[in-house]
Parts: sequence; C-alpha cells; structure tokens
Amino acid sequence: MDIILKTDIAGLGYKNDTVTVKPGYGRNYLIPQGYAMMATDSNKKIVAENIRQAAHKAEKIKNDAQAMADNLGDLTLTIPAKAGDSGKIFGRVTNTQVADALREKGFDIDRKKITIDDIKNLGTYEASLDLHKDVKHKVKIDVVSAE
Repeated sequence: MDIILKTDIAGLGYKNDTVTVKPGYGRNYLIPQGYAMMATDSNKKIVAENIRQAAHKAEKIKNDAQAMADNLGDLTLTIPAKAGDSGKIFGRVTNTQVADALREKGFDIDRKKITIDDIKNLGTYEASLDLHKDVKHKVKIDVVSAE
C-alpha cells in the first residue's frame, strides 16, 4: 500500500515522501493518527504543488540545518556519569542527556533527532544528529566519572 507521509516518522520516511507500507499499518495506524494519507493521483498532485510552493522555504530550512552542522563542527561533549571502579557506569547515557549537553553549549536540538549507541562504560563515543532530511552530523561524546 502506498501512502504519503504528512510528518517525519523515524525509520519510515520524511514529510511528503511516498512510501510503501503494509495495508494494516497504513489503514489502522498511520492514516487514522493523521501521520499519512493515501497516495492517490489527486493527493500526489496536491503534494507536488505544495512542495513546489514550499521549495524556497525548504531550502532556507536546509541551509539553517547546514549552518548549525557547520557551527557544531568537531564539538566534543563531556557528560558526567556515576561509575564503578571498573569503569562501568550506573545506568546509561541517554539521548536526553546528550540533548541537555548540547543545549548548554547553545544548540537546541530535539532529543528525538539524536541517535546514540548503548553507552554503559566510561570512554569516547559518537552520536548522530539528524538535523534535516539531507543534513546529518556526528558529535563526539566523552563519558567521564562524575566523582
């Protein structure tokens, strides 16, 4: 079943993308929740016209995302965490902590746009920031002992 997404959905696609999903997922979840609409010819024409009209605005948003990525550069975030003698931390470092550390540096990035691997030990890791459909950026994270 082909649908047109009305919003960005992680793991599926971005706004105005036409994607193929299983019929039950489309009819029972995406369309009733307002996340998608059927990919009929008329809906495709409407979306194409909206994209054409919003191209200038979309270019500005992309340029802003690219500027933010350039400003981030080779930024390294230091996140303190309580750890045992072996270097294993109590709990884990989450994308919320990374978002808070970025906010302290002056970058307001939604936690849902941050992807990190499972961090359970002290050390240096990498987080991926999804700033825009075409702009991805990686940030280094140093997890240090909070004691």
